[in-house]
Amino acid sequence: MIAANGHPIRVGIKLSPQLCTVDQLRAVWRLADDAGFDHVWIFDHFNPIGGNPLDGDIHEGWTLLGAMAEATSRVRIGNMVTGNTYRHPGVLAKMATTVDHLSGGRLEFGLGAGWAEVEHTMLGLEFPGVGERLRRLEEACQVVKRLWTEERSDFEGRYYRLTGALASPKPVQRPHPPIWIGGGGERKTLRIVAQHADVWNMAGGSVEDGRHKVEVLKRHCEDVGRDPAEIRLSVQLRLAPDDLDASLRQVDAFVAEGFTELVLIVTEPNSLERSELVAREILPRFRG
Repeated sequence: MIAANGHPIRVGIKLSPQLCTVDQLRAVWRLADDAGFDHVWIFDHFNPIGGNPLDGDIHEGWTLLGAMAEATSRVRIGNMVTGNTYRHPGVLAKMATTVDHLSGGRLEFGLGAGWAEVEHTMLGLEFPGVGERLRRLEEACQVVKRLWTEERSDFEGRYYRLTGALASPKPVQRPHPPIWIGGGGERKTLRIVAQHADVWNMAGGSVEDGRHKVEVLKRHCEDVGRDPAEIRLSVQLRLAPDDLDASLRQVDAFVAEGFTELVLIVTEPNSLERSELVAREILPRFRG
């Protein structure tokens, strides 16, 4: 189905790789591939989040993306979203290129500023203030895109530096995998979206808040000389299996506002059954 803004409506599912087994993850990936979902996602954290005990089991996101590439054949795969502060962007660019090749060009590249302080302090990773993290994110976008597209890359930033950097092979997707930037900060984050993103991801919230932030994003696009229609709008929505009608109303409301990349969050327990519910009750609404 094509939305009024000309972008196709695409539906994905996201299972957090925490408090679950690898077999449970694989079952959801297979379902996503077989049922016709457009994309399937995990997240990038080193401790469980969402009020869960920090010492619970959790699997590393980019390693899982390599496994997802091999376990699926059609569905697009991504990390919603990568914490920029966990890895040097030059290393991340190489990892992403490898996953793009493993998947035959099916990577969606999600990136954000990072926010989980405890995951940094326990490992001795730098955790600067939010302003610096966002400046690092903007530089990281430049670094990654240069490594993906230039034969040799030079970059002299405040936080990152490249000197005749080589990065071969290049990604399968040209000029590079779609860049999804997550976050809703109106002054800085949405400015970075306007400068660098193919997709803006809103991590939940109300339709009214989404409408407002889209208007802010449009103003940033005007300031940087970018057509806002080039940027697809995405939202993460938590499935309410006991009130499916509410979930359907929420989905329809965001689609009416021009959000065309829908990511339904399925959680444990019973992630596979919840994924099947999305496949049966929500996915068909946007096909044909």
